[in-house]
Amino acid sequence: MEGVWGAAWSDIYGTIRAEFADVPNLKEFTRLLVRLTLAVVLGGLIGWEREAAGKAAGLRTHMMVALGSALFVVVPLQAGVPLADMSRVLQGLTAGIGFLGAGAIIKQAGKNKSSERSDGEADESDIRGLTTAASIWTVAAIGVSCGLGREMTAVVATVFSLVILQLLYAFKK
Repeated sequence: MEGVWGAAWSDIYGTIRAEFADVPNLKEFTRLLVRLTLAVVLGGLIGWEREAAGKAAGLRTHMMVALGSALFVVVPLQAGVPLADMSRVLQGLTAGIGFLGAGAIIKQAGKNKSSERSDGEADESDIRGLTTAASIWTVAAIGVSCGLGREMTAVVATVFSLVILQLLYAFKK
């Protein structure tokens, strides 16, 4: 009986090791950790700005979009998908993030029912959420940059985004 249990545990252990083989060594694990952590942190910086401004999509949303976007490129790279084929992944990701951004715009536009025109349509001046939608889209691109190992590009894009959201908003006032 002991031999059966020993063999079973050995099979279970071998299966678990095989399932976690996508990160074969410490170097690859560190690379994965750096890319995903940076995506979350940079997405969080932009999300924090949006949340501080009282916008619908804030810290957690932006962090999750950046993390998800990074994962959508890290996983195919780990699986050995050629970079040439990544364009389809990026096309799908871009379209999906567009729907998320559209949801932010629709949610904001439907918030203020008091300024509907007599024909029931919303006044164009009531459309809100465009900047938040653009920030979600930009954070997705920042996450992709992190996932592809283009960390400096992601950092520079984050700095530009924060300048646009903060400094240019001050000039608008």
